[in-house]
Amino acid sequence: MFIKPFAELSKSDVALAGGKGASLGEMTHTGIPVPPGFVVLAPAFDCFLTETDLTQEVAAQLAKVNYEDVSSVDRASRVIHDLIHDAKMPVDLEQEIVSSFKSLGAELVAVRSSATAEDSSVASWAGELESYLNTTEATLLDNVKKCWASLFTPRAIVYRNEKGMCDTHVSVAVVVQKMVQSEVAGITFTVHPVTKDTNQMIIEACWGLGEFIVGGRVTPDSYVIDKRAGSLIDVNVSEQETMLIRGEQGNDEVPVPAEKKSAQKISGQQISELGKICTGIEKHYGFPCDIEWGMEGGKFHIVQSRPITTL
Repeated sequence: MFIKPFAELSKSDVALAGGKGASLGEMTHTGIPVPPGFVVLAPAFDCFLTETDLTQEVAAQLAKVNYEDVSSVDRASRVIHDLIHDAKMPVDLEQEIVSSFKSLGAELVAVRSSATAEDSSVASWAGELESYLNTTEATLLDNVKKCWASLFTPRAIVYRNEKGMCDTHVSVAVVVQKMVQSEVAGITFTVHPVTKDTNQMIIEACWGLGEFIVGGRVTPDSYVIDKRAGSLIDVNVSEQETMLIRGEQGNDEVPVPAEKKSAQKISGQQISELGKICTGIEKHYGFPCDIEWGMEGGKFHIVQSRPITTL
């Protein structure tokens, strides 16, 4: 049994589902609006390495790395990536992944790496591992393998060495989640990230999919909320020229329609609704959270929540 739906996971399952998977399971349990999905658990990757005889091979490649030499790190990364890509997925594992995908009833899913050392306060792997959006059944197994291989990108190899985790067993789970085709997306910081005021929350929002805001490609709207009164303290509306939407072959960058360019991305009522959801997440976890969200058809979906590590 290498797969669990979000509903069967909780925050205590980081070793199995990684930081992202455990967090999505925890939020699903709590009634937070999370798009449905499942996690290919970390033991699936360990089993894949064992059944394809790659465990020793990967360890041997890592042992050869000279961390002072960039080309040595790159070479090890490439070799390991190719080994994982070329190995045949064990049949039982393949069947379990495909049948779980079918039961989601989603045309498109996001496939995201979720390292078992992830999002702990010691080592935040955020940004170190890969995500593959708009994944279809045809590309699903390939993208799961790519997520496994992303545990060995040059950055991840160096990062593990810097954190003194070379001898620590780090595995990777893979989150498979129904894609939200957001009309508006954004990030919420449940504590003001600049002033560190714990009574204030900042919501940032942009038109289209959230990748533009995460990647710093657009200046988002920002709304500051007083958490005690639930009132809106400050609204900064930003003009947005381009946005990311789902196209036929993946995501397309398109111009924002003229009437929307200078418009506020979400209404006061929606800001209040989202603020309540995010306050609930922070209360549940008991620490300040950095929350990614999307709005589709007027409904909010929480796609990720992690501790704010900069406070």
